[in-house]
Amino acid sequence: MIKKRLSLLLFILSPFFLLAQTKVEIKASLNATTKVISIQQDIEYFNKSNDTLQEIYLSDWANSFSSKTTPLAKRFSEEFSRKFHYSRNYEKGGTIIKSLTNFQDRRLVWQRPENYPDIIKVNLDYPLFPQEKYIIRLNYQVKIPVDKFTRYGYSDEGFKLKYWFITPSSYTQKGWEFYSNKNLNDLFTPLFQTNVEFLHEKGYKVVSPLPSNTILKNDSIAQTNLSGKNYVDQKIYLVKENTFDTIKTSKVNVITNVEDDDVNPEIKKLVIDRIVRFLSYRLGEYPLENLMVTEEDYLSNPIYGLNQLPSFIRPFQDGFQYDIKLLKAITKNYLDNTLLLNPRDEAWLKDAILIYFMMEYVNAYYPNTKLLGSFSDIIGIRWFHAADLEFNDRYPFYALNMSRLNLEQPLNMSQDSLIKFNKNIANPYKSGIGFNYINDYLGEKKSTYNALKQFYSTHKLDENVKIEDFKILLEKNANKNLDWFFKDYITTNSKIDFTIKKVKKQNDSLKITIKNKSTNKMPVSLYGLKDKQVVSKYWVENVDSLKTVTIAKNNIDRLALNYEGIIPEFNQRNNYKRVTTFLNKPIQFRLLEDIEDPKYNQLFLIPEFNYNLYDGFIIGPKLYNSTILRRNFNFKIAPKIGLRSKALVGSLSLSNNQLFQNQELHRVNYGLSANRYAYADDLYYHRLTPYFNLLFRNNYLRSNQSQALSIRSVNVFRDKAIANQVDEPDYSVVNLQYLYSDRNFRDYFTSTIDYQIAKQFSKVSVTAKWRKLFLNNRQIELRSFTGLFLFNDSKKSDYFSFALDRPTDYLFDYNYYGRSESSGLFSQQFIEAEGGFKSQLQPAYANQFISTLNGSFTIWNWIHAYGDMGVVKNAGDQAEFLYDSGIRVNLVQDYFEVFLPVYSNLGWETAQDNYDQKIRFIVSLDFNTLIKLFTRKWY
Repeated sequence: MIKKRLSLLLFILSPFFLLAQTKVEIKASLNATTKVISIQQDIEYFNKSNDTLQEIYLSDWANSFSSKTTPLAKRFSEEFSRKFHYSRNYEKGGTIIKSLTNFQDRRLVWQRPENYPDIIKVNLDYPLFPQEKYIIRLNYQVKIPVDKFTRYGYSDEGFKLKYWFITPSSYTQKGWEFYSNKNLNDLFTPLFQTNVEFLHEKGYKVVSPLPSNTILKNDSIAQTNLSGKNYVDQKIYLVKENTFDTIKTSKVNVITNVEDDDVNPEIKKLVIDRIVRFLSYRLGEYPLENLMVTEEDYLSNPIYGLNQLPSFIRPFQDGFQYDIKLLKAITKNYLDNTLLLNPRDEAWLKDAILIYFMMEYVNAYYPNTKLLGSFSDIIGIRWFHAADLEFNDRYPFYALNMSRLNLEQPLNMSQDSLIKFNKNIANPYKSGIGFNYINDYLGEKKSTYNALKQFYSTHKLDENVKIEDFKILLEKNANKNLDWFFKDYITTNSKIDFTIKKVKKQNDSLKITIKNKSTNKMPVSLYGLKDKQVVSKYWVENVDSLKTVTIAKNNIDRLALNYEGIIPEFNQRNNYKRVTTFLNKPIQFRLLEDIEDPKYNQLFLIPEFNYNLYDGFIIGPKLYNSTILRRNFNFKIAPKIGLRSKALVGSLSLSNNQLFQNQELHRVNYGLSANRYAYADDLYYHRLTPYFNLLFRNNYLRSNQSQALSIRSVNVFRDKAIANQVDEPDYSVVNLQYLYSDRNFRDYFTSTIDYQIAKQFSKVSVTAKWRKLFLNNRQIELRSFTGLFLFNDSKKSDYFSFALDRPTDYLFDYNYYGRSESSGLFSQQFIEAEGGFKSQLQPAYANQFISTLNGSFTIWNWIHAYGDMGVVKNAGDQAEFLYDSGIRVNLVQDYFEVFLPVYSNLGWETAQDNYDQKIRFIVSLDFNTLIKLFTRKWY
């Protein structure tokens, strides 16, 4: 009876419990000189759960800037960002907690959980029962970091504060859900009521989404009072010059400083009002008074492609770029502030809604906008397939990039486990175009429209919202089963790849066998074409390996799968099958490289340039089939003329890749390459190399660990010269190599085991390189090389010998600018291989055994000291110990470096003649090498 009465009482009072909420009261004072905020704070935590709590977790993300070992600092390092590691201590941030008590000012036991320096666990002095509250009182100081790390912090313009105070973590049906700041803008907190009294110098204007008012305390100090309920966004800007505009729409006040590209103020208001009305119509009304959208919000999640354009280049109509920028920033804040899904583990749904609405907005208001804008009309550019693409075609293109690189990750994977390109671009884009996939499959948009609107209207500001709630609504509105979308499309990284295996004509019908080259059960669209026009369309479901369907012939001359490209398919080039035509697809020749057009068999012809000392500038055409996106089979034929040698040179290559998912064997690559170039004046080499590579990568794609096992046969045919006394100018070497690599910003390690056998010799070598960047910004690097000849019948020449400082490169692997030079600038090029010495010492080669150790350490910033030592053993001679040392100017490590010898076996080299000829340098001019500088943080 007592239980029944208690249950009845709880049922009657439940609406009041739902209205009860956590409260945060803050008194803050900013010292603009020391960049410190002193805070007195009360957290009145209301336990909405059905569980009794013994502890409360708090998020103290300001402390994530406190050292080089926090998860945030490690995240910066993983993405090769140097700013935080090399920053001064005064530029960093942190939290100093002076006291943490209960409401009676009794000290509470608290600690930071291991590996969570920006989380606080507070042990309660009595249990917190359901529907009860507990007050935690804090007194602490927050040191504000400089804004160059995350765009938030202090700068010359003032203070941009985000995650600036301690907040309660979220308690859900899973228990406490907390995690560290990793610069993902995904703090997960419950809704709470905020009241802030903020003291600051009166010269600062305060801007925040929280309703506020400012009063003067005295001649120099002002107090800004801010308060709000259910505001997830707690940003506060204190700026000397207020660049924000407040646009009052009929739905919400939009506070923004997003750069407007000189858009007329009236146009700006119309644009913002249109965006808000669009979102209100498609989702539902925004439930809060203010919506703050900042330039920093946009820059953290920009329109990729548009954000790289200089301000003076505007290929789109007036206002378009500003409209799209603001659309993305407003929509993201609209969703983040009201849909309280776990932002780290359930981000894909909000990403999908964001990208889907961006596509729908462009379709509604800019239906004829091309991907290249007005550039599409320029003679020359308009001949490219890229000029034919619509603006919204960018989304499947970017998403497909990661599939082609074999770097796809599931859309529902935790945000901190995604590589940067997937997190920022590919996964959100694939999520959004997934709704287009559903619409095309259902044959209408109404189901998606209704599901999204019902989901938002029902669950905005709902702390218990789940992905499952959306799934139920979508399936309720749809007229077909959508299990494939949630089971395959969202939760796996399985590639979508269908092909038509065969077509059989049967009187007035066609019997078509479709092959699913993947392991999913997603549906695929089948089109009948006549003179490139669609005459029929069908959906084929549950294609498990093979499925045969029969359709009416209808004068169809060609069949196609996914003809409109709505499905983000891995390979659309194999989707065509002829019925009455001669070829499955017509052949298309294009000048210059282009975006892939799957409706044609494309071949590209472009001019190619190169340079070496002996051929001079090299120019000629290149015929090839590869496009901007990687493809599995590639060929290249590139005949050229050397302008200095007046000779026909060039290269040819064939290669094929086989991709493997969710296993350590990442890719199998095999092929054939051949080239002809000069290696000295009027002397040429021809190189023919078949190869086979096994490439392994850690399943956790954020790890840079990789391994490779390769075998190749290098066959070289050289013109023989009197000055080049080699018994056999032609030779073949079988090379077996194992490579381990784990290249990171702080910790770097690679190792190679290399075995070579030829008619003249057999040898084995081991190379290892280790680099460590310490917390005090000092770096140490060690490299070892040991090589041993198993037999050597080529001792009359050092051509196949191990080199102390400059390998002969008989396999033609290295990018020498002056391959045969023994003097002059080109001879001073340094390639870190074999012995790795910088000074040119004797003996320069070893035809029996060599073992060297190369090292360097930081003196100051990018100035390092280096030293090399080693043993060289030649047949018939005593082993010799050699060493050198000097200064290493590390401008861009491994790409642009200069070595200045100081002391070696030769004595003080700085005091010797022709010192300038002893200087060595690394200069990487190869585009594919240079591009790694910029892509390594993305992939």
